[in-house]
Amino acid sequence: MTEFVMSEGVAEPADLRPAASGERRRPVWVVPDVVPGIVPRAARFTEARWVAKYRWAALGGDLAAALFGVSLALLIRFGAQINLSYVVIGAALPIAWLVCVALERGYESRYFGTGPEEFRSIIRSAVALTAVVAIASYATKSQVARGFVVVAVPITCLAAMFARWLLHRQISRRRFAGRCMRRVLVVGRNDQVRTLRRHLEERPTDGYVVVAGCLPRGDAFEEPGSESLGRAEMDILAAVDDYGVDVVAVATDPELAGHSLRKLSWALEQRGVELIVSPGIVEVAGPRISIRPVAGLSLLHLERPSVSGGPHVLKSIFDRVVGCLLLLGVAPILLVTAMLVKLTSRGPVLFRQTRVGRGGEQFRMLKFRTMVVDAEERKAELHALNEGNEVLFKLRDDPRVTRIGRYLRRFSIDELPQLANVLRGDMSLVGPRPPLPAEVAQYAIDDARRMLVKPGLTGLWQVSGRSDLTWEESMRLDLRYADNWSIALDLLILWKTARAVLGSDGAY
Repeated sequence: MTEFVMSEGVAEPADLRPAASGERRRPVWVVPDVVPGIVPRAARFTEARWVAKYRWAALGGDLAAALFGVSLALLIRFGAQINLSYVVIGAALPIAWLVCVALERGYESRYFGTGPEEFRSIIRSAVALTAVVAIASYATKSQVARGFVVVAVPITCLAAMFARWLLHRQISRRRFAGRCMRRVLVVGRNDQVRTLRRHLEERPTDGYVVVAGCLPRGDAFEEPGSESLGRAEMDILAAVDDYGVDVVAVATDPELAGHSLRKLSWALEQRGVELIVSPGIVEVAGPRISIRPVAGLSLLHLERPSVSGGPHVLKSIFDRVVGCLLLLGVAPILLVTAMLVKLTSRGPVLFRQTRVGRGGEQFRMLKFRTMVVDAEERKAELHALNEGNEVLFKLRDDPRVTRIGRYLRRFSIDELPQLANVLRGDMSLVGPRPPLPAEVAQYAIDDARRMLVKPGLTGLWQVSGRSDLTWEESMRLDLRYADNWSIALDLLILWKTARAVLGSDGAY
């Protein structure tokens, strides 16, 4: 043993004993060598219980979805006269569906309750099942009705995703109550442990709760309410056993890397404990990160964000097509709202304001007028009552807002004329909040990155608190979107926007 010290009661090797006076040694991680044949902890029943229940529920949901999809496809395609061969195919298809989901890692416990990866596995399974049916039909020269496959597989996919969504809602409620959580031991230096712990605990729905931390010798942890994180000489594996952790999260640090980290992974594998390593990169989505083997090393590659080219053309087409459909759909609401605004207060129906778009280009943003005509002149006298963030002026009971304007703001109906800005190409359906020129003048150098994409009718700020956010939180969400946007993310935000609008959280 030359790299690690053993836990209590075990002698340290000569080269790792305390340094002599005046001698400087690098900090030593307290990680014991792997003990062959060690028995994994049998006391970790809590996680095993909810994981097993979730897996069986997922299996049952997928099976029910497949049976529903196949049955509906048989009825739509053949009615009451179903051929015996299709009864056999209908019986085999649910089994094939479960196999496809399993091969696409849809039942791996590390993805349970985390969201996107589970749904991606369902979508990949639908594509794989379609390919399997097509190849099997071609290889056996059997004529499988295309109408049957076209109906059965998509309906199965949608039904399975709905079942997983119900599971997610159920487990999210339990995690908010502190149940179905994975106990985490964080390994790193003071600031790294504190940062990683904060990020893990900001989203309880991800299912991680930090129960202890392990620091290099010589570090002293100081954080209120975290007694278990203050034992600087705690051995990592001893902490795993003492606290019954399910996951060891290692923050980036050169003192625990390479062969040391590899040996730690071996020891945790024998105990049935998961090891995760934080690269220290924040606000970067998974699709931009990949691991590539180079010269025997696993190197983390960070792809550049998409700021031009094909993806933006696709986004522009998507915005205009969906925006046109939405504009046609809400046309009656626009007409009724325009009449109400005109009849209930003096002034124009639409409010036009200069905003800054992609690349710093200014445009005139449209909204239904929700305030009195002289609202800007009266703003100075209300400035002391500001309830917004440090830059934006917001007042929950703003006396300048008209009676009809309060209802328009509550349900975001006043924003609907911005669909015209979307069709003109000034805005996108989803994007950062369109800033005022006065806001842009206060931007730091990094803040200007939010203008790499068009501002949006809705965005992460809209589904994350709206006016209740601080300036830093709002800017962080806008930068996250600018760096990680995708059509899939846009669809998710549009779905969440409907819920945010109906809930009217932060709208005033």
